[in-house]
Amino acid sequence: MRLRPVPLAIAAAPLLMGALADPSAKVVIAVAVIYVTALLAGELAVRGGQPAVLGELVGGVLIGNLHLVGVDALEFIKADPGVALLAQIGVLVLLFEVGLESTVHQMMKVGLTSLVVAVLGVIAPFALGWAVGAWLLPGEGTLLHVFLGATLSATSVGITARVLRDLGRAGTAEARIILGAAVVDDVLGLMILAAVTEVIVAAGAGRTPSYTSTGLIVLKAALFLVGAIAVGGWLAPRALRWSARMRTRGAALAISLALCFVTAWAAYLIGLAPIVGAFAAGLVLESPHYEPFTARGERTIEEQVHPLVQALVPVFFVLMGMRTDLASLARPEVLGLAAALTAAAIAGKQACSLGVWGPGLNRLAVGVGMIPRGEVGLIFANIGLALTLDGQPVISVAVYSAVVVMVVATTMATPPALKWSFERKGARTA
Repeated sequence: MRLRPVPLAIAAAPLLMGALADPSAKVVIAVAVIYVTALLAGELAVRGGQPAVLGELVGGVLIGNLHLVGVDALEFIKADPGVALLAQIGVLVLLFEVGLESTVHQMMKVGLTSLVVAVLGVIAPFALGWAVGAWLLPGEGTLLHVFLGATLSATSVGITARVLRDLGRAGTAEARIILGAAVVDDVLGLMILAAVTEVIVAAGAGRTPSYTSTGLIVLKAALFLVGAIAVGGWLAPRALRWSARMRTRGAALAISLALCFVTAWAAYLIGLAPIVGAFAAGLVLESPHYEPFTARGERTIEEQVHPLVQALVPVFFVLMGMRTDLASLARPEVLGLAAALTAAAIAGKQACSLGVWGPGLNRLAVGVGMIPRGEVGLIFANIGLALTLDGQPVISVAVYSAVVVMVVATTMATPPALKWSFERKGARTA
């Protein structure tokens, strides 16, 4: 009896059916699309003199709105839980890296000027964002107005540092003030986010928030940061010295990421955003802790974390761009909100210049350097999409789209404006 050959399509059918049933199949093709989008759009942005992150965001906006021209094949990416999980891990790694770029000692040494600049750079945008919401969205409730203020409060440390390096101004006194203030800015912004989030959660649960409870939230966030820094400052060097005895390469990265995720989990347990914990973990890890590893030829922790950031963070930015609804921007009220938020974001940070004093310092450059919102503003807005009140997201898709426009506008405006502010000062002193 001769055996008849089985057609290839029939033989492969069980494998194909298994792949379709495997939820990871959709995730891997979604991530492939995201990577190609991030690469191409990031390259175009860099060639245009903009940060790659801006290209990733705009690329996400474009592929996320292909349904407007009849292409629906990529719509599943927006709601896929696997992609969303990768994006959330990417946010934690991103805030961890931001924390690594600063240290507790640097924060203590930023000086009174940076501290005043940071405080003014939080209060003014917060108040203006709240005012814009109350003016243009009077029927949406105070909690949305407060959340818009919180979204405008923090500065993007990464984008500002990148622009200063590109301009060759990273070593100036103005750069030290900007970067020191931006770090403190993020800490204050995270505390505001914790307070606003808790108030919204309380309102959603039917509890009436009070000034006392709100103050306790701020105190809890401050105590968590101080406690995490204190405990992490004691635990981190000991854990790294213990792991340095291992012969396996990568021990430093494993311990560091474990500390990041455990601290993020601890923040979640007490009702704070996990990004607060990830940022605190990065702050306590300093270069001297890794000397046993670098002495035997291993890379620094920043160099080891960076590939992970490159792998995961574009997923977040592209996904955030995909959630932007371009159709909503065709509505005059949404475009008006985007323009008003952008104006408030820029004007609010100019208040920083009032805190700059000293001979020869470029006040305008400090104010301009604090303008970009970048990843921090997007993280805040994304949290607003996830929070619900009376069954509805605190930030609607239309409002979120207006926030994305604000982030893009402030990011694009900073490089040329900062270059002009430094050249203007130089021309005056020449």
